[in-house]
This record gives sequence, C-alpha cells and structure tokens, in this order.
Amino acid sequence: MTLALLFPGQGSQSVGMGVALADAFAAAREVYAEIDEALGQKLSVLMREGPEDQLTLTENAQPALMAVSLAAARVLKVEFGVDVSRAAFVAGHSLGEYSALCAAGSITLADTARLLKLRGQAMQRAVPVGRGAMASLIGPKTDLALAEAAAAAGSEVGVCVVANDNNAGNIVISGDKAAVDRAIEKAKELGARAIPLNVSAPFHCPLMQPAADEMATALASATIVAPSVAVVANVTARPERDPEVLRRLLVEQVTGRVRWRESMEWMAGEGGVTRVAEIGSGKVLAGMAKRIAPDAESLSLNTPEDLEAFVKSLG
Repeated sequence: MTLALLFPGQGSQSVGMGVALADAFAAAREVYAEIDEALGQKLSVLMREGPEDQLTLTENAQPALMAVSLAAARVLKVEFGVDVSRAAFVAGHSLGEYSALCAAGSITLADTARLLKLRGQAMQRAVPVGRGAMASLIGPKTDLALAEAAAAAGSEVGVCVVANDNNAGNIVISGDKAAVDRAIEKAKELGARAIPLNVSAPFHCPLMQPAADEMATALASATIVAPSVAVVANVTARPERDPEVLRRLLVEQVTGRVRWRESMEWMAGEGGVTRVAEIGSGKVLAGMAKRIAPDAESLSLNTPEDLEAFVKSLG
C-alpha cells in the first residue's frame, strides 16, 4: 500500500469543524491553542461557535481549515504513533498546500497560521468587491478543453482563466465579472452547466497579482525547510522537496492554476499511490480522488472514529 495524504482547501469550512477532535484529544486542543496564540485571536471559538459569516471570511477560513488538518495530524502522531512520514506524498488544494507543508515539517505551525491569515487578507484586498467572479463548470461534457474554450471567450472582454482543474466534470474559471459571465454563456453553448460561485474574490487568476506580491514579501522572510515527505505542488503537479522551489511555488500558486486533476493522476500513476486519505474538514478531496483515481482507495479522516479506524487499517 502506497499512501498519499490530502489536505482540503477553502469551501470545506463549517461551524463546528474540528470540535470532536478537540473534545476527544488534548493534542488537538494544543494545536488550536498554538494557532490562537500565533494569530492573537480566538479562532478556535469561531470554529466551534461561529457565526458562519465570520468563519467563511477568507482570512479566517484559511487558517481554520489548516487548524483542523494539523490537529488531526498531531493526534495521529501523538495519540497513535502514526507520523506523516508514513505517506509517500502529501498534497493540498490551494491553501491546503500550506497545511501539507506544515504537516511535513517544512513550515512551523505558528508561521503557517500567520501566513494563511495574511494570504486571506491579501487575496481580499487584491480586487474590489464586485469586480471579480468565479464559476464552476460541471457535467459530463466538461473537460479542460471545454473550460479553456469558455475562458477564451470570456477573455475577449476581460481577464478570465481556468483557476481549478479539479477533475473531469468539475472545473472552475475565475476573472473579471463581465468576462466570467461571457465564459458562462459560452460554456452553456458547449454543453456544460455553469454555476456562479459565492466567493469574495476571483482566486487563482492574474487579478490576484497584488496578493502574490504581498505573499512574496512575507515568504521571503519565512523559514522553510525540506519537508519530510515530498509535496505534490499545485503549480507543477509534481513532487517537490527543495525549500527554495517550494517558496517560489507558493507565490506562483496565488495567481496560478490549481492543477489538482493532474496532481492526482500523477500520484496514482507514476507515484504508485494506491490509497489516499483526506485529512481535515470535509470530504471534497476524497470524492474527487474517487473520480480521478478510481482504482485507489479513498477515505476521509476528520473525526476521532475516522482516525482510529485508519490507524487499525495500517496494521
């Protein structure tokens, strides 16, 4: 069995996430306390009690999702003796890449929390509210070629690119609102369903360049060491371990495409991965994995029962 650990991105947040872990394990509570201290805010209370509109804010959702993932990883190590190094690869969807790097020991927990807080704030600042938009193109006819054609049509009136190549049948476009609206019309003509996303900014497109510049400055002074497990990066869809390459890719990731389908295909193909476990809030990535790599076993690790069953399955 060759294992990959996956770390979720924005959209998987919900009020109450990670509470069961905190109630069951001191190790999880310690992670939340460390993050609260690093940020100077009671993020753990927001995660437990809401309100939802505050938790959903990008600057809160990003470190909160990381917190749940790292709490689960800490519980696996401290309570069950299962280290992240049991995996052949780690990977994270967008902000989840920071979670993956932290879990693999590349960036400290406190620094990861602060970087994600800043990342969320910078992304929100980059584009005035209402200027940008994102849309999900879905359905059996939706593939990368269709999404690229739709984005090209949108580009005639503004910035519009493929932002997330999640899996066949689920691709996200991003850019100026007028351009995304035009792309939606084209996608429908080509046979896809198109759903505008309720997001606060157009992520993973050139409009995010001001946020990328802010992150470049922050990451330049951050301590990044070689991870204990190779990280399959969003930008390259290939495993990376060099700290300076990882630093550069985290900057490029802000404006670049999340090549998730390619990342999963590489892991299940050349990487030889036969089992993937999504660690943290929700089950989005496990669901994608089933569609991209149906021969690999997919599971989610976000409750005490999930973790216990997973540890038993390792033998």
